Amino acid sequence: MTSHPRDAPQFYLTAPSPCPYLPGQQERKVFTHLVGRRARDLNEILTQGGFRRSQTIAYRPACETCRACISVRVVVGDFRPSDSQRRVLKRNRDLVGQAQANRPASEQYALFRRYLDARHGDGGMVDMTVLDYAMMVEDSHVETHLVVYRRRGPDTAINGRGTGAPVAVCLTDVLADGLSMVYSFYDPAEADRSLGTFMILDHIERARSLGLPYLYLGYWVEGSRKMQYKAKFTPQERLMPNGWARVEEG
Repeated sequence: MTSHPRDAPQFYLTAPSPCPYLPGQQERKVFTHLVGRRARDLNEILTQGGFRRSQTIAYRPACETCRACISVRVVVGDFRPSDSQRRVLKRNRDLVGQAQANRPASEQYALFRRYLDARHGDGGMVDMTVLDYAMMVEDSHVETHLVVYRRRGPDTAINGRGTGAPVAVCLTDVLADGLSMVYSFYDPAEADRSLGTFMILDHIERARSLGLPYLYLGYWVEGSRKMQYKAKFTPQERLMPNGWARVEEG
């Protein structure tokens, strides 16, 4: 009988469920637990292989009849913002993002609730309680932090911190070869700011300043309106059957 180390990863397959991106499709996921002393190294390997992290779970699609979900990462060193992306940066120059420990706060949850109710009222996360939110943020065995965006204040130039309630928040993993945006949300009343785009642009610059070559954006699904925005950050690499392939234009 073959024995395995106690911390060797075991992989599992979920039952089929309706696909949230493509009507009429069924999705399945393969997943494993990210716990123990090897969690960080395992997360690195799996992320490079197209997995995503959710708390202490790493997962990737394993659908029987569809391969539409494609992992995407931005090539940080070669990225240059488009004219429209420069306008988003200019529109949000009154905001400052501060990296901080992955600790939940009531003001974060209040923003999270407004975001879900306005943008994802029929989604699977809409019933998340404050405890669920705390688990999403805190339950991690890998290097992760929050980037909290607030408006600039009179002392921002001195202390690097914004003032007032958060306008946007991103839960971010730090990998050996890049940053991974695990989950982000923002004030739905500030839709004109294009805060989702702004946070990606800001994270590209954060990865650049850290000397990291990639920003992982999760899955892109051709034909899904929810995922169209990811194709706009080029050059990027997409994980294909033969490995990561560079794409110059979305």
